[in-house]
Amino acid sequence: MLTLSPDTGTTMSPDQTRIVQTTWKQVVPIADTAANLFYDRLFEIDPTARPLFKAETLPEQKRKLMTMLGVVVAGLSRPEEIIPAAQALARRHAGYGVADSQYDSVGAALFWTLEQGLGPAWTTEAQEAWTAAYTLLAGVMRQATPA
Repeated sequence: MLTLSPDTGTTMSPDQTRIVQTTWKQVVPIADTAANLFYDRLFEIDPTARPLFKAETLPEQKRKLMTMLGVVVAGLSRPEEIIPAAQALARRHAGYGVADSQYDSVGAALFWTLEQGLGPAWTTEAQEAWTAAYTLLAGVMRQATPA
Protein backbone atom coordinates (compact mmCIF):
# COMPACT_ATOMS: atom_id res chain seq x y z
CA MET A 1 0.00 0.00 0.00
CA LEU A 2 1.20 3.48 -0.84
CA THR A 3 0.53 6.27 1.62
CA LEU A 4 1.78 9.68 0.55
CA SER A 5 0.80 11.32 3.81
CA PRO A 6 -0.19 9.66 7.05
CA ASP A 7 -2.62 12.47 7.81
CA THR A 8 -4.78 12.02 4.71
CA GLY A 9 -6.07 8.63 5.80
CA THR A 10 -6.01 7.47 2.19
CA THR A 11 -3.83 4.82 0.64
CA MET A 12 -3.33 3.45 -2.83
CA SER A 13 -2.85 -0.19 -3.58
CA PRO A 14 -0.24 -1.27 -6.12
CA ASP A 15 -3.14 -2.19 -8.42
CA GLN A 16 -4.58 1.33 -8.15
CA THR A 17 -1.18 2.80 -8.95
CA ARG A 18 -0.97 0.56 -12.02
CA ILE A 19 -4.46 1.58 -13.14
CA VAL A 20 -3.66 5.29 -12.85
CA GLN A 21 -0.39 4.85 -14.74
CA THR A 22 -2.02 2.71 -17.45
CA THR A 23 -4.96 5.05 -18.00
CA TRP A 24 -2.64 8.06 -18.03
CA LYS A 25 -0.82 6.54 -21.02
CA GLN A 26 -4.15 6.75 -22.86
CA VAL A 27 -4.48 10.46 -22.02
CA VAL A 28 -0.99 11.45 -23.19
CA PRO A 29 -1.82 11.29 -26.93
CA ILE A 30 -4.77 13.65 -26.37
CA ALA A 31 -2.97 15.92 -23.90
CA ASP A 32 -3.88 19.18 -25.66
CA THR A 33 -7.54 18.24 -25.86
CA ALA A 34 -7.51 17.04 -22.25
CA ALA A 35 -5.95 20.30 -21.05
CA ASN A 36 -8.59 22.32 -22.93
CA LEU A 37 -11.38 20.17 -21.51
CA PHE A 38 -9.96 20.49 -18.01
CA TYR A 39 -9.69 24.28 -17.95
CA ASP A 40 -13.03 24.80 -19.69
CA ARG A 41 -14.69 22.57 -17.10
CA LEU A 42 -12.81 24.13 -14.17
CA PHE A 43 -13.88 27.64 -15.16
CA GLU A 44 -17.44 26.42 -15.69
CA ILE A 45 -17.81 24.79 -12.27
CA ASP A 46 -15.66 27.28 -10.35
CA PRO A 47 -15.72 30.80 -11.82
CA THR A 48 -13.51 31.96 -8.91
CA ALA A 49 -10.64 30.04 -10.51
CA ARG A 50 -10.74 32.04 -13.76
CA PRO A 51 -9.09 35.22 -12.39
CA LEU A 52 -6.10 33.15 -11.27
CA PHE A 53 -5.10 32.69 -14.92
CA LYS A 54 -4.14 35.29 -17.50
CA ALA A 55 -5.43 34.58 -20.99
CA GLU A 56 -2.00 35.14 -22.51
CA THR A 57 -0.33 32.58 -20.24
CA LEU A 58 -3.10 29.94 -20.30
CA PRO A 59 -1.59 27.93 -23.20
CA GLU A 60 1.66 27.61 -21.24
CA GLN A 61 -0.28 26.72 -18.08
CA LYS A 62 -2.09 23.95 -19.96
CA ARG A 63 1.26 22.43 -20.97
CA LYS A 64 2.53 22.73 -17.40
CA LEU A 65 -0.57 20.98 -16.08
CA MET A 66 -0.12 18.01 -18.37
CA THR A 67 3.60 17.81 -17.62
CA MET A 68 3.01 17.96 -13.87
CA LEU A 69 0.31 15.31 -14.05
CA GLY A 70 2.71 13.08 -15.95
CA VAL A 71 5.40 13.57 -13.31
CA VAL A 72 2.97 12.84 -10.49
CA VAL A 73 1.54 9.75 -12.17
CA ALA A 74 5.02 8.38 -12.85
CA GLY A 75 6.05 9.24 -9.30
CA LEU A 76 3.25 7.34 -7.61
CA SER A 77 5.71 4.47 -7.36
CA ARG A 78 8.22 6.79 -5.65
CA PRO A 79 6.32 8.96 -3.13
CA GLU A 80 9.54 10.13 -1.50
CA GLU A 81 10.25 12.04 -4.72
CA ILE A 82 6.84 13.51 -5.45
CA ILE A 83 5.89 14.62 -1.93
CA PRO A 84 8.46 17.45 -1.79
CA ALA A 85 7.52 18.53 -5.33
CA ALA A 86 3.81 18.55 -4.42
CA GLN A 87 4.52 20.56 -1.28
CA ALA A 88 6.51 23.13 -3.23
CA LEU A 89 3.76 23.34 -5.85
CA ALA A 90 1.19 23.91 -3.11
CA ARG A 91 3.21 26.78 -1.66
CA ARG A 92 3.47 28.38 -5.11
CA HIS A 93 -0.28 27.95 -5.62
CA ALA A 94 -0.98 29.58 -2.25
CA GLY A 95 1.15 32.52 -3.36
CA TYR A 96 -1.01 32.87 -6.47
CA GLY A 97 -4.15 33.01 -4.33
CA VAL A 98 -5.45 29.45 -4.70
CA ALA A 99 -8.03 28.75 -2.00
CA ASP A 100 -8.29 25.42 -0.20
CA SER A 101 -11.80 24.86 -1.58
CA GLN A 102 -10.45 25.06 -5.12
CA TYR A 103 -8.75 21.70 -4.69
CA ASP A 104 -12.25 20.21 -4.78
CA SER A 105 -13.07 22.05 -8.02
CA VAL A 106 -9.82 20.94 -9.58
CA GLY A 107 -10.52 17.33 -8.60
CA ALA A 108 -14.02 17.48 -10.08
CA ALA A 109 -12.70 19.01 -13.31
CA LEU A 110 -9.92 16.40 -13.50
CA PHE A 111 -12.28 13.46 -13.04
CA TRP A 112 -14.72 14.87 -15.60
CA THR A 113 -11.86 15.37 -18.07
CA LEU A 114 -10.61 11.83 -17.54
CA GLU A 115 -14.12 10.47 -18.05
CA GLN A 116 -14.44 12.39 -21.33
CA GLY A 117 -10.97 11.47 -22.57
CA LEU A 118 -10.91 7.82 -21.53
CA GLY A 119 -14.45 6.93 -22.56
CA PRO A 120 -15.04 3.23 -21.85
CA ALA A 121 -11.66 2.95 -20.10
CA TRP A 122 -13.10 5.20 -17.34
CA THR A 123 -14.31 2.21 -15.33
CA THR A 124 -15.34 2.10 -11.70
CA GLU A 125 -11.85 0.81 -10.89
CA ALA A 126 -10.22 3.67 -12.81
CA GLN A 127 -12.40 6.21 -11.06
CA GLU A 128 -11.57 4.74 -7.65
CA ALA A 129 -7.84 4.64 -8.45
CA TRP A 130 -7.76 8.24 -9.70
CA THR A 131 -9.83 9.38 -6.71
CA ALA A 132 -7.34 7.74 -4.35
CA ALA A 133 -4.41 9.34 -6.18
CA TYR A 134 -5.98 12.80 -6.24
CA THR A 135 -7.09 12.57 -2.61
CA LEU A 136 -3.54 11.72 -1.59
CA LEU A 137 -1.98 14.48 -3.66
CA ALA A 138 -4.52 17.13 -2.63
CA GLY A 139 -4.04 16.08 1.00
CA VAL A 140 -0.30 16.58 0.77
CA MET A 141 -0.79 19.94 -0.92
CA ARG A 142 -3.40 21.14 1.58
CA GLN A 143 -1.13 20.22 4.47
CA ALA A 144 1.77 22.12 2.93
CA THR A 145 -0.01 25.48 3.10
CA PRO A 146 -1.47 27.37 6.04
CA ALA A 147 -5.26 27.40 6.26
